Amino acid sequence: EHPNVWVLTDDMYEHLIYGDFVFTTIAEVEPKLYERTLTMNGVSKAYAMTGWRIGYAAGPVALIKAMDMIQGQQTSGACTIAQWASVEALNGPQDFIAKNKAIFQARRDLVVSMLNQARGITCPSPEGAFYVYPSCSQLIGKKTKTGKLIDSDEAFCSELLEAEGVAVVFGSAFGLGPNFRISYATSEALLEEACARIQRFTASLT
Repeated sequence: EHPNVWVLTDDMYEHLIYGDFVFTTIAEVEPKLYERTLTMNGVSKAYAMTGWRIGYAAGPVALIKAMDMIQGQQTSGACTIAQWASVEALNGPQDFIAKNKAIFQARRDLVVSMLNQARGITCPSPEGAFYVYPSCSQLIGKKTKTGKLIDSDEAFCSELLEAEGVAVVFGSAFGLGPNFRISYATSEALLEEACARIQRFTASLT
């Protein structure tokens, strides 16, 4: 209905999805959008190559050429080592993706379960990626042991770091609070310890 509107889609987590969730591109949902859809992806997440800094885009030839012209004048290109490593990642064996996904799903389930056991925290179970985004709305207005007021998600995160040494990101930084974000792209032992500390912190609020 709006031919001047294009679609930019970030498919970075296409392989890190859980349960019955099915990854689908916008062009599959509406094929008429194919010629004005720009798809971005990369090797950082599914292939655990964050430090290689390789991303790519696919779209109409004219758009890609225009992007290449602008990008070529502003930033340097990715080194050839990283490019060839990415080629091997994309064209090589893919069996490890399923194994990694199972590991991430177990971590997700652990974190969601423990956070939902923390007083005043509600944590939905995400269908993809490796982050949870729990709500701390029930804790707004409470005070810490030292008498500091929890008046926002940012305050909650700051006081959690101060009291328990657990670093999380406040949700307002992503445009939605009062929530906070936790990455579960680390060991189960660290996640279990962090969540136990969050439980202890929330239990101490009055």
